[in-house]
Amino acid sequence: MNQELLTKLEERGYAGRIVPIHHLGDLREGIEGAYQRGLIDEDVYQEYLTALRFEPPASLPDARSLIVVAVPQPSVQFTFTWHGKATPLVVPPTYLKSQQVDRRVEDLLTETLHPAGYRVTLAPVPKKLLAVGSGLAAYGRNNVSYVDGMGSFYRLVAFASDLPCPEDPWREPRMMEACQKCTACRRKCPTGAIAAERFLLHAERCIVFHNEKPTTVPFPAWIDPAAHNCLVGCLTCQQVCPQNKDFAGWVEEGAAFSQEETALLLEGRTLDRLPVATAEKLKQSDLASYLEVLPRNLAVLLDAAPPAGGPQPIP
Repeated sequence: MNQELLTKLEERGYAGRIVPIHHLGDLREGIEGAYQRGLIDEDVYQEYLTALRFEPPASLPDARSLIVVAVPQPSVQFTFTWHGKATPLVVPPTYLKSQQVDRRVEDLLTETLHPAGYRVTLAPVPKKLLAVGSGLAAYGRNNVSYVDGMGSFYRLVAFASDLPCPEDPWREPRMMEACQKCTACRRKCPTGAIAAERFLLHAERCIVFHNEKPTTVPFPAWIDPAAHNCLVGCLTCQQVCPQNKDFAGWVEEGAAFSQEETALLLEGRTLDRLPVATAEKLKQSDLASYLEVLPRNLAVLLDAAPPAGGPQPIP
């Protein structure tokens, strides 16, 4: 059954691995151990890592395995017109259509396993660490994970299951061999988040940590405005990575926003205060969930001053 499941994933263009449930302990040590040793910044830990769980889900207490799946995913380029100039801005893989991708994978697993009497449920575990530990992926020097045939252009989905796992492919997480003598990402990182003295990323310095915050939180003064390169997130280290040479150009065209629509987004209007057509465009593009971060990010990328005092009322 395990091999049948992995084959089904491959036929769909995905890649997956299955490991015994006891590796939840390794995942806990990987995160909590690093935090206790002071290697993870407190703000990063509180914002991103406290929601992780390292025990079988309550909905499946007799879980016997963890299943991690990689789904290829491109960047998406949106166009915003400001002062008569159309500016393309990219959203990296993993940010958009996340619920749809997760549901699609869950449906495939259920269709395969349910007839044999097995169940799956989404697992809130550190997916990147699980993928690397399972052998599905390997770390780059930039702490981004890479999968053969996908580079870093994919989304990870993790599940717990009562499917037995007689074989254990687990290995100690490690950096790709190709990274040993390569420093392309470290040299290109605009904020010094990729350090020479240690492997673990200084996530508190990564642009990603700062441009996923709402407009009410100002960017730190030490971030050069020229360092911003994506509508949300960052692609700098992934674009220069030799392991992504076949994937970095995989960009799908997204929606275009007119001068008037861009102005409304810069104002910080909520979805219900936008024109119906604009709101629908945001929902269809899956950008609606980023409305809180768009005003500040757009302002710095378009070199447009955000409105004083935050979002403005509708006239």
